[in-house]
Amino acid sequence: MWGVADLDELDRAVSTCRRCPRLVAWREEVARVKRAAFADQTYWGRPVPGFGPPDAALAIVGLAPAAHGANRTGRMFTGDRSGDVLYAALHAVGLASQPTSTHLGDGLELYGVRITAPVRCAPPANKPTPQERDNCRPWLARELSLLRPTLRAVVVLGAFGWQALLPVLAAAGWEVPRPRPRFGHGVHVRLTGPTPLDLFGCFHVSQQNTFTGRLTPAMVEAVLTDAKAAAGLHS
Repeated sequence: MWGVADLDELDRAVSTCRRCPRLVAWREEVARVKRAAFADQTYWGRPVPGFGPPDAALAIVGLAPAAHGANRTGRMFTGDRSGDVLYAALHAVGLASQPTSTHLGDGLELYGVRITAPVRCAPPANKPTPQERDNCRPWLARELSLLRPTLRAVVVLGAFGWQALLPVLAAAGWEVPRPRPRFGHGVHVRLTGPTPLDLFGCFHVSQQNTFTGRLTPAMVEAVLTDAKAAAGLHS
């Protein structure tokens, strides 16, 4: 994967990965059985690549595709309740062309933002194993290395993504403080390295967080607004 020349080539390579037997079996079973509401749809059922322009200044790092969201649609945070919250917030702060993300051909564009995840296949119960996370790590590492010339800020959604991302950033040359900074909503850490990089923590836009009020749209928009400014993006 280090030999891939650009993000388009990386995305194609990601979508053919079969390294984790448990994840391959689960994503394909979900795509075959389907959810009743989507019985007439053809599921993607493969690893999901990142989404956004190749010169993004801001990256958003989640956890993994949802079984009936991105595993169905083939695009990160597309077609599920988590994506409804995230894309509405991105649109509200001027980083997306529309507030909804329903399918690949819906016309959505991101402005200076790339959305990705440390695990590219939908895991059972939304819980990848540490080995699956580590198997997938080189994809994220290469993606960040290709974004490095323009990347200035990262928003991490949830503790899993935070813990998965820090070793990748360290390996890519950014200086991660020791002890490593702990995840929390609203945490902001500036890293030095190949380029200055501002790292922001945000609770994950999961239904568990948004339905209980632990995370509100205003809270997501506040983090994205700070990250947008740090990345030097303008509406």
